[in-house]
Amino acid sequence: MEVTLLGTGAADGWPNPWCSCPSCTDARRRGEHRQPTSALVDGVVLLDLAPGLPPQGLSLERVHTVLVTHAHPDHCSPFALLWRHWVLPDRPLTIAGPAEVLAECRPWLAPGAPVELREVVPGRPLTVGAHTVRPLAAAHEVPTVLFDVTGPDGGRLLYATDTGPLPAATLEATRDAAYDLVLLEETFGEVRDHGTGHLDLGSFPGELARLRAVGAVTGDTDVVAVHLGHHNPPAPVLRRRLAAHGARLVPDGSTVTTRSGRAASAMGA
Repeated sequence: MEVTLLGTGAADGWPNPWCSCPSCTDARRRGEHRQPTSALVDGVVLLDLAPGLPPQGLSLERVHTVLVTHAHPDHCSPFALLWRHWVLPDRPLTIAGPAEVLAECRPWLAPGAPVELREVVPGRPLTVGAHTVRPLAAAHEVPTVLFDVTGPDGGRLLYATDTGPLPAATLEATRDAAYDLVLLEETFGEVRDHGTGHLDLGSFPGELARLRAVGAVTGDTDVVAVHLGHHNPPAPVLRRRLAAHGARLVPDGSTVTTRSGRAASAMGA
C-alpha cells in the first residue's frame, strides 16, 4: 500500500494565511505549508475531498473512489467534482460518506453522470475495487466516520480525523488490528480548552496509549500526526514532542509505503 499525504493541515492550513503568530511566522520562514488534510491510497482511493489542488502537481486521474469523513468544507469540497467532470465525464466514480456528505455532493454532479453515491455507517464494511474499507465511529460535532482501509497487498491504514477521544466501540473495532500506518489528528497543540471534537498535545498521547492497549498500534506501526494547526508549537519543537510518544511529522506530498508489516516514508521524518 502506498499512501500519499496530499495535505496534513487543519481547516485553515498551516500557516493560516491571515495570521502572524510565532508558529505561522516560523512556518513561512521555513517554507513549510500544510494544506487541509487528505490522502491518496495506491493512487485510486482518495480520503477526503479537500479544497485546493494536490501538492506538487500530483494527479488524481486514476481515482475511482472518494471516501469522505464528514461534511465540513475542509473535508468535503464538492467543487472539485466539477473539475473532474470537465475532463473525465464518462469515467465511473464512487463517493462514499455519511448522508450529509452525499447531500453536499449531489448538486455538483451532472445529470446521468456515472457517479455512485454510497452512504456509509460505522460497522458496515464496503469493498471499493481491490480495497476493503471499514467505517468507524468518530467523536465530532457532525456525523463523522473514520476509515480503516486494507489494501490488496495486506497493508492496513487507519485514517483518524476529525475526532476527539475515540468512542469505546471504535477502540474495540480496532482491537489487534496492528495497523501499518495510523494517520491521527492533532489539531490544537497547546490549546487544551478548545471544547471541540479534536485532539491536542494533551489528548493525542492518551489516544495513542489507548490504541496501543488494544493492539491497534504496535511497535511496527508508523504514526503520523495530521490535521495540524497553528496552535501547535513550531515544527521543530512539535517534531520532538511527537517523537516522545512514537509519532512523527511528514511534509505534504510525502508517500508512505507499507510492506511486510512495516511502513517506510519516501519523504521526511
